[in-house]
Amino acid sequence: NSDSLTRHSYVVFVFFSPFFFFFSPTTVNLLDSKASQGELGWISYPSHGWEEISGVDEHYTPIRTFQVCNVMEYSQNNWLRTNWIPRQSAQKIYVELKFTLRDCNSIPLVLGTCKETFNLLYLETDDDQGSHFREHQFSKIDTIAADESFTQTDLGDRILKLNTEVREVGPLTKKGFYLAFQDVGACVALVSVRVYFKKCPYTVRNLATFPDTVPMDSHSLVEVKGLCVNHSKEEEPPRMYCSTEGEWLVPIGKCLCNPGYEERSNTCQMCRAGFYKSALGNLECSKCPPHSFSHHEGSLHCGCEKNFFRAEGDPASMACTRPPSAPRNVISSINETSVILDWSWPEDTGGRRDVTFTVLCKRCRGVTANGSNSGTQRCEPCRSNVRFLPRAAGLHNTTVTVGDLLAHTNYTFEIEALNGVSALAPKMRQYAAVTITTNQAAPSPVTVIRKEKTSRNSVSLSWQEPERPNGIILDYEIKYYEKEEQETSYTILRARGCNVTLNGLKSNTAYLLQIRARTAAGYGASSPTFQFETSPDSFSISSESSQVVLIAISAAVAIILLTVLLYVLIGRFCCRSKSKHPDEKRLHFGNGHLRLPGIRTYVDPHTYEDPSQAVHEFAKELDASCIAIDKVVGAGEFGEVCSGRLKLPSKKEICVAIKTLKGGYTDKQRRDFLAEASIMGQFDHPNIIRLEGVVTRSKPVMIVTEYMENGSLDSFLRKHDAQFTGIQLVGMLRGIASGMKYLSDMGYVHRDLAARNILVNSNLVCKVSDFGLSRVLEDDPEAAYTTRGGKIPIRWTAPEAIAYRKFTSASDAWSYGIVLWEVMSYGERPYWEMSNQDVIKAVDEGYRLPPPMDCPATLYQLMLDCWQKERNNRPKFEQIVSILDKLIRNPGSLKITANTTSRPANLLLDRSSSEVPSMGTMGDWMDGMRTLPCKEAFSGVSYSSCDTLAKTSTEDLKKVGVTIVGPQKKIVSSLKALDSHTKNGPVPV
Repeated sequence: NSDSLTRHSYVVFVFFSPFFFFFSPTTVNLLDSKASQGELGWISYPSHGWEEISGVDEHYTPIRTFQVCNVMEYSQNNWLRTNWIPRQSAQKIYVELKFTLRDCNSIPLVLGTCKETFNLLYLETDDDQGSHFREHQFSKIDTIAADESFTQTDLGDRILKLNTEVREVGPLTKKGFYLAFQDVGACVALVSVRVYFKKCPYTVRNLATFPDTVPMDSHSLVEVKGLCVNHSKEEEPPRMYCSTEGEWLVPIGKCLCNPGYEERSNTCQMCRAGFYKSALGNLECSKCPPHSFSHHEGSLHCGCEKNFFRAEGDPASMACTRPPSAPRNVISSINETSVILDWSWPEDTGGRRDVTFTVLCKRCRGVTANGSNSGTQRCEPCRSNVRFLPRAAGLHNTTVTVGDLLAHTNYTFEIEALNGVSALAPKMRQYAAVTITTNQAAPSPVTVIRKEKTSRNSVSLSWQEPERPNGIILDYEIKYYEKEEQETSYTILRARGCNVTLNGLKSNTAYLLQIRARTAAGYGASSPTFQFETSPDSFSISSESSQVVLIAISAAVAIILLTVLLYVLIGRFCCRSKSKHPDEKRLHFGNGHLRLPGIRTYVDPHTYEDPSQAVHEFAKELDASCIAIDKVVGAGEFGEVCSGRLKLPSKKEICVAIKTLKGGYTDKQRRDFLAEASIMGQFDHPNIIRLEGVVTRSKPVMIVTEYMENGSLDSFLRKHDAQFTGIQLVGMLRGIASGMKYLSDMGYVHRDLAARNILVNSNLVCKVSDFGLSRVLEDDPEAAYTTRGGKIPIRWTAPEAIAYRKFTSASDAWSYGIVLWEVMSYGERPYWEMSNQDVIKAVDEGYRLPPPMDCPATLYQLMLDCWQKERNNRPKFEQIVSILDKLIRNPGSLKITANTTSRPANLLLDRSSSEVPSMGTMGDWMDGMRTLPCKEAFSGVSYSSCDTLAKTSTEDLKKVGVTIVGPQKKIVSSLKALDSHTKNGPVPV
């Protein structure tokens, strides 16, 4: 009968189904009928409906199944209900059914109504209701139909088709539920029932553990916070999301292993002996550097071996080092009372590169108790006036000159090599010594001469002994002569002491005098020329008369001083009264500059007699201790460009850019370097780079500005080619134009406006920068055209500025047009590979850059306006800002693009062609013509074809109102080109 056939087919199918036992590791079973080896105990109603049958699988393990096949009877309503199933933590469950179903057509002599489907239902309850069973309490999940059904032939071949259906149930709110299966007249065998829910399993990701997590509902992800594994810390709080399918998604954040630990197998484990890790992070432990060790696990750093050291500033990755050995091959060259010392580098530098040399000078005498010569020497430090060139300590070179020594004196020089760890090992320090004896030397010049007494025919002089007599002074030579005779006739006297009286002089006469000392080694150098005058004849009066004259002169001087003082007091009082009037207030700046309140005018720092005064007037002096340099990001003409941090008292720390002045600079380089700060300090605008301050009172000299994260505009655009919308690009251009309007209003001409001199911050705000007056423009030798007045960036400079060095705001407007082209071409080089001379010639003959790809026609027209040969016809920056504001308010105007095919880059175009946009269709041409000055004449005019337009003459144009000769010619030539374009392809219009 049909019942026995159904049972038999079920056992055969289980035996041939290897996938029956596969379970996903992310699922939790709430019910699995095949896992029960005994009776399931499910309720069947009515009792002759569903029937529980035992069987075995391919491993001969007993399993329980249910079947029903009452197709021979009418009105079947057979129910099968499972036991109560606790839902645990699940809100959504899945029901997996495996069953076989017989095709009704294969059953002969069916008396009733045969079905090929059955119903799946469920009921939620908070507790087990036992055998209590009511059909109306159940809610239907779905009608289950078979994809594959078997027939009588299949029974004979023992090949049965198993169907698998999965249904989702939820959200569940009560503690448990029942499942029910309703048969309404089918021949079906329920092979297995599995009820499960999905969860995200326990996992470790980015050194954070995430627990088992059950999805909350079917529509949202569950955010789960991870817990860092042992011996690690959060860099950013670790999180992941659990999906409804039990999958972990979107890992965010991570943990980092503590110092002394490294990541191994998703855990942080201690560094092995001989390794170390000094910082937080997920890098592997590093092997101890040379001459260091770590005997224990988890070392933060490696200790140094005996007689090896690590300086305070040395990183943990640096090898331990030791003091250098002594310098070698010391050579001395004596020149009278000076000596040149030269030596070779130490044989062993101790493993470091920061080796310097220190020279210690000692004056030594060989004496004994009875005063005879002895091999024992007594040494003392040299006098403080001994000079070392370049210096005595911190020498980087292996030579030094020592001067101002005493003649015929023994000296010992100790030369010591030092490095960063020498101070840590004083007992290991070594030096090389050399002893020399200076030669006899002439005395140094007399420097101080005083006039003691003067009369009509004589003068008394005194002087100080030379600072370095270099022996016993035998006498002094005094040489003097009349100033007007210029040493053509002179007199020489000799004196043993430090004073002399010169007699036989002319009255009221100026004399010049020089003195030099003589020792056994000869004469020393002459003193600087000293001038004195004898008294006139009229000055020889009695002492009483001279007293009267002196009293009269004193009284006159007192009266004059009193008058001046009274005048100053009255003047200040009057000025104070007048200055109270509001219309007469003035602001005074150094160097005579005058400014009116409310009117900001640029002041050229080079007009100051002392350029440093301009720096301190316009720029804030910063304390170098408030600046921390992080890294070098580039190099400028004067030194390195770094990024760092500025922390001023009671202010928040900010990121800054730091330009440094390299060592060995000249006064001119220092002035030119600080000139940029003097210029920047006068500007205050959101689109001008902001100066934070300068450091001039310590080294290195620095200029500190705000930090622009995205660097220069040209490289930023090349890095993000075609990644911005038209509105974003117009916004950048608007910022540049706004900054240039501010500079123009201030009366400042930039002269080098280019995308490379525009900086971009993290918010895509563009700021004008680079205000240095003498700078290298580019590395390319063709980038600047050198003229008598300096270097010019040819590709960005207006023709009149190249030819006549006429720089104005109008020439800046030309440069702005080039910047506009650079922005729209995403950093393309203007004029490509053309040489500078070719660019000058082409621009002079009317050539203009073609529109970049996808460039809006309105922006290209603005470029052409900026490139007008007549500078007075170029737009002002105020007009440019207004034009860009209108484009931003009307984004639709950016959708019409200029035609690049009609403007080849390698041809010299007629200037007039740049005033009429290129058009690809008749409609485009009509739109373009309506933008010309004669647009009113074309309002309402329409043409049916290009042939009609091509036949238009100047007479026809007069009839529609185009009476101006210039536009007539341009329109007629455009019509001919348009006709050629429609026949032969695009051509310039």
